[in-house]
Amino acid sequence: YGEPTSQPPVLIAHGLFGSARNWGVIAKRLSDTRQVIVVDMRNHGDSFRADTQSYVDMAGDLSEVMSGEFDLLGHSMGGKAAMVMALQKPAGLRRMIVADIAPVGYSHTQTHLIEAMRNVDLSVVEKRSDADEILRALVAEDGVRAFLLQSLDVREKRWKLNLDVLEHQMGEIIGFPDVSGSFDGPTLFLSGAASDYVLPDHRPTIKQLFPKARFAKIPDAGHWLHAEKPREFEAAVRVFLDA
Repeated sequence: YGEPTSQPPVLIAHGLFGSARNWGVIAKRLSDTRQVIVVDMRNHGDSFRADTQSYVDMAGDLSEVMSGEFDLLGHSMGGKAAMVMALQKPAGLRRMIVADIAPVGYSHTQTHLIEAMRNVDLSVVEKRSDADEILRALVAEDGVRAFLLQSLDVREKRWKLNLDVLEHQMGEIIGFPDVSGSFDGPTLFLSGAASDYVLPDHRPTIKQLFPKARFAKIPDAGHWLHAEKPREFEAAVRVFLDA
């Protein structure tokens, strides 16, 4: 999105079951002052299929996208990949925003959503609303269904997600690798005030890995803070990147 400017470009890494498409509105708005690059992570969207979903591998993928000085924004799974990249392959990385995730393991398995997607009989789906109606029995939250359905290719009758690998690698995805070192660049941990993904107990670990970490919360937002409060999220990102 946008053309190169005097400001460093921004690379955006989405979360589990997401895609570059999810970030189109925010990326387009941010591109008024800098170029914004949004990727489909491996096994998501139009990117390549692979046998692993490890953070070391995803960090390696991200490091191949950019050259020169740049900023990095990652949400959830993308935030963990961004952190590992900052710790292992920081060349060119100036500032980083980690959206609602910490460098720790979680018990928030998402395997039930994979099962829900598998239970949609795509042979009878003619339009997105058909799949939504089937999903409703297994996924009650309207926002979650709408998010998942962004990865449904109705015409091709397939999910643009490698569900088998994502299920097999769920332990890797909800975990965090044992990495050493630290990233000394400015880092913002931007969380939803209603989310429990970044807790006070996580701060010592965060500060050890990211000594210049700062923390901010968006009121009345949960884990999907960029979708729930897009204007507030965009404003916080701008303030940090322009500081």
